Amino acid sequence: MPGVSSFRSKLVRAARGALAGLLAGFTALAVAELVAGLVRPAAGPVTVVGGAVIDRTPAAVKDFAIRTFGEDDKTVLRLGILAVLALVAVGLGILSLSHRRAGAAGVLLFGIVGAAAALDRPDSTGGGDALPSIAGALAGALALHVLASRATPSTPLADSGGTTGAWSRRGFLTAAGVTVATATSAGLLGRFLSGRRGQGAVASRENLVLPGPSSPAPAVPAGARLEVPGISAFTTRNRDFYRVDTALTVPRIDAGAWRLRIHGKGVTRPRTYTLDQLLARPLIERDITLACVSNEVGGPYVGNARWLGVPLADLLREAGVRPPSRGGAADQLVARSVDGMTFGSPVEDVMDGRDAMLAVGMNGEPLPFDHGFPVRMLVPGLYGYVSACKWITDIELTTFDAYDPYWVKRTWARRTPIKTQSRIDTPKPFARPAAGTVTVAGVAWAQHRGITRVEIRVDDGPWQDADLAAQDTVDTWRQWSYRWNATPGGHTLTVRATDGTGRVQTEQRTRTVPDGASGRHSVFVTVPQTTGPALTAGPAAPPMPSTAPADDPSRSKRP
Repeated sequence: MPGVSSFRSKLVRAARGALAGLLAGFTALAVAELVAGLVRPAAGPVTVVGGAVIDRTPAAVKDFAIRTFGEDDKTVLRLGILAVLALVAVGLGILSLSHRRAGAAGVLLFGIVGAAAALDRPDSTGGGDALPSIAGALAGALALHVLASRATPSTPLADSGGTTGAWSRRGFLTAAGVTVATATSAGLLGRFLSGRRGQGAVASRENLVLPGPSSPAPAVPAGARLEVPGISAFTTRNRDFYRVDTALTVPRIDAGAWRLRIHGKGVTRPRTYTLDQLLARPLIERDITLACVSNEVGGPYVGNARWLGVPLADLLREAGVRPPSRGGAADQLVARSVDGMTFGSPVEDVMDGRDAMLAVGMNGEPLPFDHGFPVRMLVPGLYGYVSACKWITDIELTTFDAYDPYWVKRTWARRTPIKTQSRIDTPKPFARPAAGTVTVAGVAWAQHRGITRVEIRVDDGPWQDADLAAQDTVDTWRQWSYRWNATPGGHTLTVRATDGTGRVQTEQRTRTVPDGASGRHSVFVTVPQTTGPALTAGPAAPPMPSTAPADDPSRSKRP
C-alpha cells in the first residue's frame, strides 16, 4: 500500500535524524567534559546550567524538590537536564535532515547558553569557564552536520518529488560508529583529567593529621544514649549525616592551597589564614546538633556530630571586630563558599559566647568533602542556611541593610534561630505493633536552649510526660522514650517538647519557608486485635507458638 510505505519511509527517515541528533548531543557533552577536565571541572555545561536553574528556581519549588527527592534532588536535576537536552537533540537531528544549517545553528545556540551560564556563576574564574560549552557545541554541530549528510539521500528519486532517495546505510553506520568511539574516548579522558585534578585534594585530606583540642568536648553522660531499637543514634555517623546544599559538583579543595580572608566593615586588622595557621591555634571540640531550615516537621535533615574547630569569635576579635552591643559597625557576617554561595549570620550571635567555630574535624576525622573540607563554619542555634557555610574561603563584615545573602534574596528570613522541635522515631508511621507495652521513642532539639520536657499524647487523650535521656549540652538533641500501653485499634501518637526557656513546641503548622517549619510530629499506628484460641468440636488443640508481631525492631535510617 503506497500510504503505508510512505509513512514507513518517513518514520525511518525521522529515526535516522533522531539518532543523528542524539549522537551529536553525546559528542557535545563528551567534548565539553574533556575541555572542562583541562580547564575546571565545575565549568562543565551540565553543572553550570544546573546551577543557573537552581539559582532561578523559586524557593517553594526548591522546598518541594528537597521534600520530595531528599538528598537525590541534585541527581534528579541532572537527569532532568539530560532528558531535556536529549529531546532537543532529537528535534535538531530531525530538522537537520531538511535544514542542515539550522540544525547546526541550534546546537551552537545551546553552546552559547551554556557559556553564558558559566560566566554568570558566582565562582566563575573568567573567560576560560566558557570554553567547555563552546568547544562542546562546535564539536556537536560538526558531528550533526556529518551524520545528517550521511543520513539523507545523495540523489533524490525523480518520481518521488525529492522526498526520498538512495542513502548509504553503511556510510551512516560507519559515521555513527566513529562518532560514538570518538565521543566516548573524549568523555573518558575528560573524566580522567577531572579525577586527576581532584587527587591533590584527596591526598591532602588523607595526609592531614588533626591536632588534639585544647578544650575537649565534655564526656557524654552515660544516660544520654538510649538503647531503644529504632531511635536515632545520639551521634550521627559521617556517612549518615544529612546533606542539603546547592552544589551539583562537590568542591574538592587542596588543603595546602586553601586560604581564608577576613575583611569588611569594622575590621581594623584584615587577616588571611592558611589551614596550617588555623591548626596551630587552640582548638575546641564540641558536640553540636545541626538542623536544616528545609526540614519538615518530623523530617530527617537534622543530625548530631562531634566537631573540632577554631573559635570564630577569637578570629573576629583579633581582626578588630566588635559586636553591635559593644559599638561594632557591622551586624552581619557574610561567609562565602568556594562556589560563591553566601550565608549571612548575626555578628551578635557569633560573638555572644556560644561555640561558633570554623570546623576542621567531624567525628574524629577531617571534614568529609560533602561536609565542607577543609574548613566549614557552624553556629549553634542557627539554621544552616544562615550559619553553616561549607568550603568557606571568605568572611566579610557588613550590615543586614547593605547586603542580602543567597537565600535571603529568595524570600527566606534574615534571622532564624532554630525552632523547638521533636520527632517520633519509633514506631514508624503505619506500623502494626502488638497490643501491650510499646516503647515510643525519638529525639527533641532546641539548640542553644536545650530540652527540659517531652510529652506524648495518644489520640485526643491527655499529655503524658516521656522519660528524658540525660542531657549532654544545650546545643545537642535529647533522646526520649515513653512506655505506652497499646490497645487494639488505630491510634495517633503526637509528641511535643518544651525548651530551656519554658517555651512549648507550638501546634501551629507552618511550612519551611521563610523561617523553618513548625508544628507537632505525629504518627498513626494500628494495633491488631488479639486472636483467641480456635473453637473445635473435639478435644482442644495443643497451643501454637505465638506469631503476633512484636514492636518493630528495625533501626531508623534517618541521620
